[in-house]
Amino acid sequence: MAGTRVMFIMFLLAFIWVINAQHANGALTSELVREIEKVNKQGPYLGLVIPNTFELNPLLQSPNYTCSNKTIDFAGKRFRFGAIGDKPVILVMTGLGMINAAITTQLLLSFFKLIGVVHYGTAGGVNPYLNFGDVVIPQYWAHFGLWSWQRYGQGPKDELPLEADGDYTREIGYLNFANYTTNISDGISYDNLLNNIWYQPEEIFLVDGTPEQRQHAFWVPIDSLYFQISQKLEDIKLEKCINSTTCLLNTPKVVRVQRGASASIFLSNEAYKTFIHNNFNVDLVDMESASVALICLQQRVPFIAIRAVSGSRSALPFKFDASTFLNLASTNSVTVVVEFIRLLSLSLKWSM
Repeated sequence: MAGTRVMFIMFLLAFIWVINAQHANGALTSELVREIEKVNKQGPYLGLVIPNTFELNPLLQSPNYTCSNKTIDFAGKRFRFGAIGDKPVILVMTGLGMINAAITTQLLLSFFKLIGVVHYGTAGGVNPYLNFGDVVIPQYWAHFGLWSWQRYGQGPKDELPLEADGDYTREIGYLNFANYTTNISDGISYDNLLNNIWYQPEEIFLVDGTPEQRQHAFWVPIDSLYFQISQKLEDIKLEKCINSTTCLLNTPKVVRVQRGASASIFLSNEAYKTFIHNNFNVDLVDMESASVALICLQQRVPFIAIRAVSGSRSALPFKFDASTFLNLASTNSVTVVVEFIRLLSLSLKWSM
């Protein structure tokens, strides 16, 4: 199996190199191919996928992270090599949103030898129980930005376009905009031209499946072993204060929840948060995790997402806004990631 994998990677690299060789600024060169071969001999690695620099920097500055000073740059991404404890890791920043996260994760999985993926950063809390600075680990992730938007005049009993072909479904649930119309009197009927949106699963084509034979996925579970290990993280002590005079009202905690949701939407609307919490039991929202989850599912690679709440006023002192404690939330997520990797290394035969 190892020999087959090496041959596949070499073929893929060679193919992309030929394509890029047609351009003056081709991203992959023969030298880069050799670099990738060399670092893969030092693996397997745990891939750490991180949305932004303010979430990456606390790990780079952590005493638990050892930088190897080795980086590989291609396709607009920088892959940083190092170790947490004595375990080799690759760090890569995705940028904001679902598309950036998917592209970056696919590059990571295609070119480097990995045992799994840890995605971490900050997120918005939807469940009122969650406070600013809490670190949350959902068991399932879904992409909430794939919709079938019904035309005005149609309702829940009307078939969606392409539903008969299996492209769309009414099984997951929908949002009726008319339910959120304001400034109306009791007993008066009302409507909304925006009508209904129906949430849809993603099409996936499994790496070990038949090409062009699609499956569908909505709630994507994290790896079962990873979720089991995460139970041991609930007693970690997290930071509450950024200095001696500036502290959160509540001490942050590690919380495991059932569901998180992602879409390339910055979500500040409280009515929509309440809707998805009540109707889908979603506790956490962000703009990347479901994308990473779907790529890892498609590639059959173990995955977990660890996110610190930074999009809630809960537990914030009144005189401060969220930006004051953003670095604290990022640091708390890194604290949990480091401990997770330590526990993972005890559970796996993870050797270089």
